[in-house]
Amino acid sequence: MRVLDFHAHFPHPDDAALDGWETAYRRRFGDRKLAILRERNLNAQREWWRRWSFPFPEAPSAPLETQVARWAGEVDRYGLDGVVFVTGGGNDALAAVVRRHPRFFGFAHHDPFAPDAAAELRRAIGELGLRGYKILAPALSGPIDDPALYPVWEAAEELGIPVLVHFGVLNGGGGVGNHVNIDPLRLHDVAKAFPTIPFVVPHFGCGYPTQLLHLCWTCENVYVDTSGNNEWMRWMIPELTLEELFRRFRETVGPHRIVFGTDSSHFPRGFVVKYLEEQLRACRNVGFGEAELGAVFSGNARRLLRIEGGAAQAG
Repeated sequence: MRVLDFHAHFPHPDDAALDGWETAYRRRFGDRKLAILRERNLNAQREWWRRWSFPFPEAPSAPLETQVARWAGEVDRYGLDGVVFVTGGGNDALAAVVRRHPRFFGFAHHDPFAPDAAAELRRAIGELGLRGYKILAPALSGPIDDPALYPVWEAAEELGIPVLVHFGVLNGGGGVGNHVNIDPLRLHDVAKAFPTIPFVVPHFGCGYPTQLLHLCWTCENVYVDTSGNNEWMRWMIPELTLEELFRRFRETVGPHRIVFGTDSSHFPRGFVVKYLEEQLRACRNVGFGEAELGAVFSGNARRLLRIEGGAAQAG
């Protein structure tokens, strides 16, 4: 079966998911309290890695050339159609990485509130060759439906690119759990105003699956990505399973708007084949047919990214 990982992160020392949120927190409460929160978040992450028997990320990170070679090896090892790095040290740095391999793809990932954000998006796609735009909504300095961002959406619309927007808890246990952009429904007016932009919400809404289903129900240009460990399911009442998520989204959204991802990033873990196997098993358990599996695990991503053909067969 063909597989394209729509959601991975190229490991880069300059990436920090909570940069915007941490800057605001440090300004108000200081370095000492921020250090306490970082330590608690790290402890929560370590506990999760132990549960999955994942090796801890290497520190310091290996040089860029090594990381490129490792990821090329993962693409070949698992026969992937491709891997989409949604972050990777800034637009220029990531563009330099994806140019190194024909099955690497990258997303712009700059701050949409930056004064030149729309122009930077046009440069990242038109000049650097990136394929989409990634935003961490709970790390932004303002609401994602702020009219100030409309020039950015107009650029995305003009470029015909998918926009991946993370909602819900950011950075797992111990991370950010409350923000003006925590709920996927905050995207409603933007998705309505720009109906030709494919907006992709990762991790099944990361704690807000019902709100994401409502958003998908009312906005046909909203997709769901399945990436990550989806550990947030453990906190849901009543209990929620991966099978139930796939079943609900298949029934209400349809398989043509579900996109596979892993959230893979660091080494020595590399491509998280455990997530692929777990998601495949969940899909088959709830009755996805082979054509539906082909769409979810590669076809939908290739359509969104306008990738012709594709050479690989996944194991």
